[in-house]
Amino acid sequence: MKTFCGRANPTTGSMEWLEEGEDYDYHQEIARSRYADMLHDKDRNVKYYQGIRAAVSRVKERGEKAIVLDIGTGTGLLSMMAASAGADFCYAIEVFKPMANAAVKIVEKNGFSDKIKVINKHSTEVTVGPDGDMQCRANILVTELFDTELIGEGALPTYEHAHKYLVQEGCEAVPHRATVYVQLVESRRMWSWKKLFPIRVEAEDGEKILVPPSEMENCPGVPSVCDIQLNQMPSSDFSTLSDVVTMFSVDFSKPVQSASTYYRVQLEPVKSGKAQIVLSWWDIDMDPSGLINCTMAPYWVKPTSALQWRDHWMQCVYFLPREEPVLQGEKLYLTACRDEYSVWYNLQKARAAEEEHKADVGVESPVCRCRAHLLWNRPRFGELNDQNRTLQYIKALGKVLKTDSVCLCISDGSLLPVLAHYLGAKQVQCMQSSRIDLYHPHELWQAFLKANHLEDKIKIIEARPELLKPSHLEDKKISVLVGEPFFTTSLLPWHNLYFWYARTAVSTHLARNVTVLPQSASLHMMVVEFQDLWRIRSPCGTCEGFDVQTMDDMIKDSLNFRESKEAEPHPLWEYPCKSLSEPREVLTFDFTKTVPEHCLSTEGSVELLRKGKSHGAVLWMEYHLTADISVSTGLMQLPNEKGNCEWNPHCKQAVYFFSSVIESEILSDPTAVTYAINFDTKTGEIAMDFKL
Repeated sequence: MKTFCGRANPTTGSMEWLEEGEDYDYHQEIARSRYADMLHDKDRNVKYYQGIRAAVSRVKERGEKAIVLDIGTGTGLLSMMAASAGADFCYAIEVFKPMANAAVKIVEKNGFSDKIKVINKHSTEVTVGPDGDMQCRANILVTELFDTELIGEGALPTYEHAHKYLVQEGCEAVPHRATVYVQLVESRRMWSWKKLFPIRVEAEDGEKILVPPSEMENCPGVPSVCDIQLNQMPSSDFSTLSDVVTMFSVDFSKPVQSASTYYRVQLEPVKSGKAQIVLSWWDIDMDPSGLINCTMAPYWVKPTSALQWRDHWMQCVYFLPREEPVLQGEKLYLTACRDEYSVWYNLQKARAAEEEHKADVGVESPVCRCRAHLLWNRPRFGELNDQNRTLQYIKALGKVLKTDSVCLCISDGSLLPVLAHYLGAKQVQCMQSSRIDLYHPHELWQAFLKANHLEDKIKIIEARPELLKPSHLEDKKISVLVGEPFFTTSLLPWHNLYFWYARTAVSTHLARNVTVLPQSASLHMMVVEFQDLWRIRSPCGTCEGFDVQTMDDMIKDSLNFRESKEAEPHPLWEYPCKSLSEPREVLTFDFTKTVPEHCLSTEGSVELLRKGKSHGAVLWMEYHLTADISVSTGLMQLPNEKGNCEWNPHCKQAVYFFSSVIESEILSDPTAVTYAINFDTKTGEIAMDFKL
């Protein structure tokens, strides 16, 4: 079987599908999986074990044999817990073949082969009966099918099917129930991930205000959840308007319905404000009495209890369709609608809700009609709304633009063409270069220009840089070439170097004394110790007394298959770390010249200045707009004396995890990390190697 993998091609600015060997997608999936993170989640594992022991005991007390069905077994951990708790037999279902193979080995290694049967099927294909996969229906249902949104991985249809065909009526379930909680908040920061705010520009002829088109203003956005590490959101960035309320719960020991439905709760704001955001999380009770509870509640909800860090379950941010002004003490109704896989919210004043209640609630999922929410992800909205960042571009453009400037902008969904026009450029053209024609970026742009009466002022060129013709530019040469640069297909920081390739492609159209903004870029690197993120790549060894080394080896082999020389993107504002070295500029890219034929390479070493574990290196780009104005996609300022870092919240930084973590405990014996970094100009990719 051939496998096609999508990879961003930084030389063309598009996603390309590459044919890989038949094991590649497995390796990718295993190497990048969150299995290690789950095995390190002590709170989850302990609570599951307690819940499973209690369920097996309840069945045994009734004088029955304990037959367990474990759906989505992964490593086989929960089945081994059940077997060691005295279950008579366990059926462990795992659809992902490499994982099922690993589970067989792990079960065997731990001595449970006679008690656990691993079935490599989707649970909906499992048969029951003398000749079936299962001899009889189970009386204990154990699953871990949850994501941050609870139902996003298809938990509801899976449970629905299991109750109909695979388990006995009145079975025990671990977890027994899940409960979803919500809190209404006002947050300019989070709201800026959904809405585009007006942008003010001080021009020669007075202040200009760039406004979004009305269809964007009134757009409900997309229903997909925004899942984040809410524990990294400072309390100064949001204001709670309601108490925490229970939205709905699901009892997994009884038949489950997956059909679309809605839940409604009454709220009374604890203070007046603008209701914009619904924050949500869930907890699971492992037993019917609710004594064994595992919660995802953020820091302000349970300030006294120690928080368990985890990345496989976080918290949800939902955007209301519209901002609603609310008054302290007034009666509101919050409605959660859901289908099989996702949830979305509506807020209404009491009277409107009561009217609608008579007519029944529509459960249709919100649809983005303005296209912006399809083209831009949430961090991109945040970036476009970042006034300080916009100000840097305004200052830089002000320095380079003249009244006779012919300006071409190459970036996706950028506001730079409008800024250039407002700042006095004679002629402005823009090129949307990424191939996401599915969402018609040009139509979004036309709406933007129309809303600001600029249709005849800024020209959209619907051609790729290599196909640019003099006629596109009205036979003029470009005197100012600008880019943020930002391209929707970029995954890693250096993928936006596509700007350099585009600049090279349009060389013949540039004036001899052209100004390129940014004039150059640089790649920066720093060695760090992560507070928690290291867990996602860290071997586990044993988990609750079970040997899971096979899983560690499998992840290691997958990382070595191809990924070992590659970094991976992470939004580090969500994952605190401490710098152990100074930040170091390692490569520079000169946009005033074309992309060279030869590779750009560098090697060197950085000294470790602080005590700590060297988990990996963080890499990011800085763009030098002019000689004295730069924007960073990584560090926002130098780390403080303790090494604490502040990262750009709108960008993902690149993280390269070291294969062996070193501990540099004694400062008097400074350790260094050597690096070799190579930028292949033919592919636009960066390969790197670090030695400790």
